[in-house]
Amino acid sequence: MASVVSELEGTLLNDPDPFSYFMLVAFEASGMIRFALLLLLWPGIWLLNAFGKEDVGLKVMAFIATAAVPESEIKSVARAVLPKFYMDDLNMNAWRVLSSHGKRVVVTKMPRVMVERFAKEHLQADEVIGTELIVNRFGYATGFIRGNNKHLADHVKKFFNGEQPTLGLGRPSSSHSVLSLCKEELHPPFTSLQKDDNQHHLFPHPVIFHDGRLVKRPTPSTALLILLWIPFGMILAIIRITIGIIFPLRMMPHVSRIFGGNIIVKGKPPRSPAGGSNGLLFVCTHRTLMDPVVLSTVLGRRIPALTYSISRVSEILSPIPTVRLTRVREVDAQKIKQELSKGDLIVCPEGTTCREPFLLRFSPLFAELTDRIVPVAMNYRVGFFHATTARGWKGMDPIFFFMNPRPIYEVTFLNQLPVEATCSAGKSPYDVANYVQRILAATLGFECTNFTRKDKYRVLAGNDGTVSYTSLQDQIRKVVSTFKPFIQF
Repeated sequence: MASVVSELEGTLLNDPDPFSYFMLVAFEASGMIRFALLLLLWPGIWLLNAFGKEDVGLKVMAFIATAAVPESEIKSVARAVLPKFYMDDLNMNAWRVLSSHGKRVVVTKMPRVMVERFAKEHLQADEVIGTELIVNRFGYATGFIRGNNKHLADHVKKFFNGEQPTLGLGRPSSSHSVLSLCKEELHPPFTSLQKDDNQHHLFPHPVIFHDGRLVKRPTPSTALLILLWIPFGMILAIIRITIGIIFPLRMMPHVSRIFGGNIIVKGKPPRSPAGGSNGLLFVCTHRTLMDPVVLSTVLGRRIPALTYSISRVSEILSPIPTVRLTRVREVDAQKIKQELSKGDLIVCPEGTTCREPFLLRFSPLFAELTDRIVPVAMNYRVGFFHATTARGWKGMDPIFFFMNPRPIYEVTFLNQLPVEATCSAGKSPYDVANYVQRILAATLGFECTNFTRKDKYRVLAGNDGTVSYTSLQDQIRKVVSTFKPFIQF
């Protein structure tokens, strides 16, 4: 069986510098102070690398990013946050060479815990060899790492049990270490390699779920921009939220432009049915908690929205009525019927948000209860901060959304489903739900999946995504965790 050993930095990843990934760990696992401190030390780290002391620079980054951080938190970031940024920087030509071999080993100078999940789940690596993060008996990282070039080479020899790997992928400057163990070496760029379009391994497993607040990978320049923007962003968010409370919904599309926001509307918004009949059910894709609010803003009226597991704070701050579902089918069906008898209603049948260009499975419950279904494709663009979270406190989602310099929402109205495409014509609820999912995905250029809310939260947070507020202590704990990125070292 052909085997391959590939370096991660500068080979599978285009960027040879792991600094931005340590910045992500610093921000997501610890807080803004550690994030800022690591950025402050970047010039010194750059000088160390320039004078050939990369090992020392690596140890400094690892110490600042991980010292006194629970190992579980680092693993959580490696599971939920880092894969998206690795995938965005993936060298596809290098990946094709890697995936064309039967036995695959990825070698990294970063701590193995930061890379292993991504390499094994998305690159289908058989083994990941890297430095080891030293953890004390209480489960906290000491900040020190174990391993060097010789350590990595010894682990490669041990994995192959004395056999010589077929191919080594890496930068020429690394040929004296791990790559020298291989029969053949290949160095970037890999532009002319593996052109067979019929091979099944042309694409790695996509990242469908990811978490974390940062939109862009925090390279030194990007991280500096983020730090400089945060004070202004907080002030801007307060102004935007205050305006949203004071001004009527009809004025918001015009007022929001003054403060950098924009709502792009496509299609023709439908009119509500005549009095005496049930209202329209707007079936939306779910990108952020702002979806129903933006839709109500576009329509110019306060339309109630069905909610699943949003925080109580979000419900209190919401400018539109919210109807909390119980996830008990009979109870929820009765609630939805009751609300539709009063007028229009908004539902996001995915049950949770998804950032990537995928749609989760649609719950068929909405299709059973009405034939007045209007699909609405919602999408958004932000520059600095994501407006959703699985690991953090959802009450901060609107604030992070409004902290972005120029948040943009796109609302696309599709035609109301004809009666023959609904359950009234004998269609099954599942067929109707799948049909609505398909036409919304086609409108946005997304892919349909069978994943559910539970799948997302099991991947990102290790739970089923249900928000429970059982005590004042729990409330306080969540508030503290919200401000953790800004105050914790």
